[in-house]
Amino acid sequence: MAIVSGQPSFANEKFIVVQSTTSTQNSGLFDHILPIFQKKTGIEVRVVAVGTGQAIKNAVNGDGDVLFVHAKPAEEKFVADGFGVSRADVMYNDFVIVGPSDDPAGVAGSSDVTAALKTIADAKALFASRGDDSGTHKAERRLWKAAGIDPTASSGDWYRETGSGMGATLNTGTGMGAYVMTDRATWISFGNKGDYRIAVEGDPVLFNQYGVILVNPEAHPHVKALLGQQFIDWLLSKEGQDAIADYKVDGQQLFFPNANKGQS
Repeated sequence: MAIVSGQPSFANEKFIVVQSTTSTQNSGLFDHILPIFQKKTGIEVRVVAVGTGQAIKNAVNGDGDVLFVHAKPAEEKFVADGFGVSRADVMYNDFVIVGPSDDPAGVAGSSDVTAALKTIADAKALFASRGDDSGTHKAERRLWKAAGIDPTASSGDWYRETGSGMGATLNTGTGMGAYVMTDRATWISFGNKGDYRIAVEGDPVLFNQYGVILVNPEAHPHVKALLGQQFIDWLLSKEGQDAIADYKVDGQQLFFPNANKGQS
């Protein structure tokens, strides 16, 4: 008689893999919302938190069931190329530029990020960039381009590329006295602020939208489409949206749900 183990096989475990960003992980959002979802559905969510560019590459390779990132043009291309089923807005916050309180470039209080970046470059003030093709890095490059500046020409001089996640880049930046562009949620959650403060905020171009996509099971048949869609449906539901809105650090809301206002 064959002996049948009482333990479920790995393939049958009720879990999904979500390719996501360091900001959703570092901010503590997943620690807040995933236990709520698992309690309701019994589905465990295993998060791979990397830069958005790497998360998309991983999903293209089929290494995940759901993609939850923040670089809308790249997300739409992912769907158009057949790797994702459809894309939906989930939530937003904004980017800010933080810097030391002595403000070597004199940009503190600015709400014009393009002008601030020009000033930082002209002053050759230290600027620490993630340099990792993440959603934050993509947005930063877009802003430098709008300012008419190629900071990589000064790479290793005043412009320092860490190749790291948001938390690590903030640690590096604060350690060297450099300005850093970060999403507000990670900044609020960051525990090593020292004398740093937000220098530039409030420019509409700093808007930071997050989207969610089911990896296409037609491209990758092993994708757990039903479980993945359950997670997406929950994120977009009132319960999921309320869970996102309820997550606060030091009384500050980190993400603002906006599902069903811009699906593609």
